[in-house]
Amino acid sequence: MKSDKIRVIQDFEKLSKEIQEQIKLSYPHGFGPNLIHFTDKEGRLVSALPFETDEKYYLVRMNLVEANAIIEEDDDYNDDGILTEEAKREYEDKYADKDYLFEEDEDKEDDDY
Repeated sequence: MKSDKIRVIQDFEKLSKEIQEQIKLSYPHGFGPNLIHFTDKEGRLVSALPFETDEKYYLVRMNLVEANAIIEEDDDYNDDGILTEEAKREYEDKYADKDYLFEEDEDKEDDDY
């Protein structure tokens, strides 16, 4: 993570639709397993989903129950909590110019060899 990036801590529902869609594309198998935990400035333990763009580093506030509820209520995910192929194709086409969304996929392909 670059230190000069703007850091944003925000609830999923308050993020723009575009950022929500990019997060879904980054986490096609749900949010829960990817939550991180940290202590906030008041000393409380907080959980959040990390997401990074070229300009910003997001910590999307949610606990495991909220993470699972978001996925369960979202029509872009199937009953198993996996991003549908239709939604995946739509978002890949829509955000094809966002290199940061596809860098990890390229790394994973290299690891398979």
